[in-house]
Formats: sequence, structure tokens, C-alpha cells
Amino acid sequence: MNLGYHLGQRGHSVLLIDMDPQASLTIFMGLEPGDLEQTICDAILDEGLLPIHKDIHHVDLIPSNIDLSAAEMQLVSTIMRELRLKTVLESELEHYDFILIDAPPSLGILSVLSLVASTHVLIPIHTQHKSFKGTELLLNSVAAVRKNANRDLKLAGVIPTIYASRNVQDESTLDAIKEQLSAITTVYPPIPRSTAFPDATQKCLPLSLHDPKHPALRVLEDIANGMEKLS
Repeated sequence: MNLGYHLGQRGHSVLLIDMDPQASLTIFMGLEPGDLEQTICDAILDEGLLPIHKDIHHVDLIPSNIDLSAAEMQLVSTIMRELRLKTVLESELEHYDFILIDAPPSLGILSVLSLVASTHVLIPIHTQHKSFKGTELLLNSVAAVRKNANRDLKLAGVIPTIYASRNVQDESTLDAIKEQLSAITTVYPPIPRSTAFPDATQKCLPLSLHDPKHPALRVLEDIANGMEKLS
């Protein structure tokens, strides 16, 4: 939501897609998942029209809800399932400068659909040892998708998140992220742990509208700069 907002403020047309059955992005954008008649689930399963909600904080959104979890099971037996998201998005590519897909944290079929439909992967990593170790599995999945289904897929960068500078584990994990990943992709400055983020999302607002002077906004601007250089 925050990255989309910053890109939208720069004059770009932006579409956000919630590919997580938990529907956190949908909720943060102010929609109630249980009240939605159409979601990304319907578009993927029926290859129908995309349910785009227009101009929420200057960006558009295709929402999700728990139905997407059931869709994941149905897709197991679907022919060419990996291409479903990419196919339904083709009609919208000319209308947007950026399409940001919020993929689920698990490495199941929904993540694979997201990777196949993407040109780049931006990886948030919580600056904790367990989260960092899990990044290896994600990178392996990216490599597998690049080899078998999307040869043009590239890394857009790594974003260390929920970073507490006074925490020894956070500091050591951040050092490890820089040491091991800076050779293969951009490692952005860490986004600090702050109650401003949950406070902003509770109000369904981008951080920039909730707290215009928050120091994390500089990091979000750096990331937006990086995304512009990719396009």
C-alpha cells in the first residue's frame, strides 16, 4: 500500500493486487473482505473480468478474501494453472505504469502464479534470523520459476523490515542480509519498527497521510526511486 501510494504521488498509474487469502492488503485499503462479491479469486478461476476498485488513495486495487484459499486447492488440477494470473492481467498492462502483486508468505501455487505474472521480485525480510533463513527458500523458488516458466524474472531488491536498531539480533541479521545479498540485488535501507505503521493501517491510510514527517518515508521514497529505474 505504501509503495503504491508513493508511486501514485509521482504521477504513475498504479494497480495493487492482493494475492494473499489473509487479505491484509485489502483490509489496509479499507475494504471488508467478507462483503466482497468479486475478488481476484473469481478472475483466476473463471478467467473473467478483473474486479478493480478505482482510486483508493490514488491507486487501484484488485482485492482478495478467504475464498482464494479454496481456489488454491482447485488450481491444483487446473491445466496451465501457473499462467492464470498472467493471462487475466494481459488486458490491463497498457493501463498501468506499475502493477504491484502482494503475494502470500507461503511458497504455494498462489506465489508461483504471482512470480510467473511478474517482471521483478521485491523481497521484504524481517530482520530476524528465522525470516532471513527463509529467504533462501524464496530465492530457490524464484530461480525455479525463472528456469521453467518465466525466464525474464529479475530481482528488484531486498527491503529489511521491522528493524530495531538497538536489538542485537536485528543488527546482526541486517549485516548478514547486506553481506550475502548485496552481491545479487539492491539491499535498501531498513524500514524501522514503529507503531506508526499499525496505527496507519488501522486507519486504512498510507503512512505518508498518517504521519507526514515519519523518517521511514525516506526509505519508501528510495524504494520508489528504485522501481522507477526498473521501468
